[in-house]
Amino acid sequence: MNFFDVAILNPIINILLLSYQIVFSLHIPYPLGFSIILLTIVIRLILYPLTGAQLKASKKMQDLNPHIKNLKEKHKGDAKTLQAETMRLYKEHGVNPAAGCLPVLIQLPVIWGLYSVLIKIVQLGPNTVNEVNKIAYYDFLKLTKVWDTNFFGIPLGQNPSQLFSSIGVLIILVPLATAAFQFIQSKMMLPVVSASDKKLSTEKKGEKKPDDFATAFQTQSLYIFPIMIGFFSYTFPIGLSLYWNTFTIFGIMQQYKISGLGGLKEWKDKLNGKK
Repeated sequence: MNFFDVAILNPIINILLLSYQIVFSLHIPYPLGFSIILLTIVIRLILYPLTGAQLKASKKMQDLNPHIKNLKEKHKGDAKTLQAETMRLYKEHGVNPAAGCLPVLIQLPVIWGLYSVLIKIVQLGPNTVNEVNKIAYYDFLKLTKVWDTNFFGIPLGQNPSQLFSSIGVLIILVPLATAAFQFIQSKMMLPVVSASDKKLSTEKKGEKKPDDFATAFQTQSLYIFPIMIGFFSYTFPIGLSLYWNTFTIFGIMQQYKISGLGGLKEWKDKLNGKK
């Protein structure tokens, strides 16, 4: 076994086995599906401090955006002074631009491990039960038989494209929901646009700004990334969509707790009749 298996994959598999044994002992139907949901929540709780640090660092950076824009206007054409003043601004407000990167780098192996485990688990057959049992830390975690991979009648090991002919158009709701949840989270990550910023943006609509590319990329990513996730959800096993949607919904709740509605506030104000 390599380090990744010992440090990441094996613990995740054991958490899944524990989740399954708990759900199964409670006689809850479709135990594997609910075990995946429970496993995802457990992993999210483990990563909660790291994700929280990342979101707080991102919010601090967003809060400084108006000040940074002022500095860019004030020191236009003087890159050296602008850099020095920007670093001074970060220091004054206790912001580290790289603070949001470390939590992401630490989370990636865990998220990739969870993905790898679920790919293996949802396609588990009779010949691989023994392989999983060899990884179990304790005897009470071991499987006595192959688990049922159906979740409310939907096989977790198959993808929506395979199930379209048997289930029909309703199966499209899975990738659509996955894309929608991802879009909501992405929108919430955007900063709140104030009325003054909207007015300034309208007044300077015809002007070319240095950060036009960054703004355009951010706007396009808001739509492109959820569409990509929705497409992947259409071609990946349902079990992965179950994990991803649980992961995203939990992320939306954490995002709301730390940063509020973010970019969604604009839509909420429009619905409430505010300008």
